[in-house]
Amino acid sequence: MAALDWYAHKSLGDGLYWIQERYYESSNRANIWLQRGSHQDLLIDAGLGLRSLPEYLRVAGLLGDDAGQGGASPRGRRPLLALATHVHFDHSGGLHQFPQVAIHRAEAEALARGDNYETVTWLSDSDVVKEPSPGWRASQYRVQPAQPTRLLEEDDIINLGDRQFMVMHVPGHSRGSICLHDRDRKMLFTGDTIYDGQLLDWLPYSDINKYVGSCERLMEMVDQGLVDRVLPGHFSTLGAERLYQLASNYIAKAGVCHKVSTSATRLLASTALRVRNSRTTS
Repeated sequence: MAALDWYAHKSLGDGLYWIQERYYESSNRANIWLQRGSHQDLLIDAGLGLRSLPEYLRVAGLLGDDAGQGGASPRGRRPLLALATHVHFDHSGGLHQFPQVAIHRAEAEALARGDNYETVTWLSDSDVVKEPSPGWRASQYRVQPAQPTRLLEEDDIINLGDRQFMVMHVPGHSRGSICLHDRDRKMLFTGDTIYDGQLLDWLPYSDINKYVGSCERLMEMVDQGLVDRVLPGHFSTLGAERLYQLASNYIAKAGVCHKVSTSATRLLASTALRVRNSRTTS
C-alpha cells in the first residue's frame, strides 16, 4: 500500500494539519499533528510507522519550502523536527523514519534501543483492517530504534520562527510525557495526558500521584486563561472547559480504591507485555 493511501489529513488552518492512519481502526490510533512554521516545521507524534510518513508529507504537499510559501525553492525545504509527546508505540513507531527526532530525556534511552516493553507495543491483526504490505501480520510489529537528536526538558522552547512552543513535563501516563504550549495562541498539545476518553494510568512507568499533579497543573492553566484550543493525542480537539472537566474528573477518581485496583491491572499488563515481547524477539 502506498503511503498516500495509508494516511489522510485535514487542514485546521494557520499551518496546522491533523493526520491519521486510515486503516488503523483502534482506540489506540493516535493523532499526528503537523505545525508549519516560518523557519522550521514540527511533527508532533508519528503513528505506527507502517508506511512512510515522510513520503506522505512530501507527496501530499504538506511540507513548505524555507521561504515559507510552499513549492519549489532553491534553498530546499524547511527543517522538520519529529517530536513524540511520549514513547508509546502508537506515537513513536514512525520516528525512525526521520533524521531529526525529539523526545523527553526520561524516555530517550527506551526509544534509542527500541524497548517494546516501555513503548507498550501491543498490536493485533484486527486493529489493522487493510494490510500495509503483502503478508503483514501484527505479530511481526515492533517499534524500531530511533536515536534522538534532541532531548527535551521542562521549559525548553521549540522555535519554529513565527511561533514558539514551550515544553511541559507532565508525567503520569508515562514517565516522559510532555505537553506543548503555544502561549501566544493559547494552543496546547496534550499527548495522552488528557483526551476525551479513558485515561490510562496502569501501564509500565505510569504513576497516579504524578498524573494527579499534571492534571492539577493543566487546570491551573485554564484558570489563568492560558488555554483556548486543545489538540490531544487521541480523538477530537477540545476546548478549555472540557480540558478542565476531564482533568478534574481524573483527580476525583484517583483515590485509594483506584490505586489498589490499578496496581493489580498494572501487574497483569506488565506481565502480558513481557511475555508478548519475549515471543516477538525469540
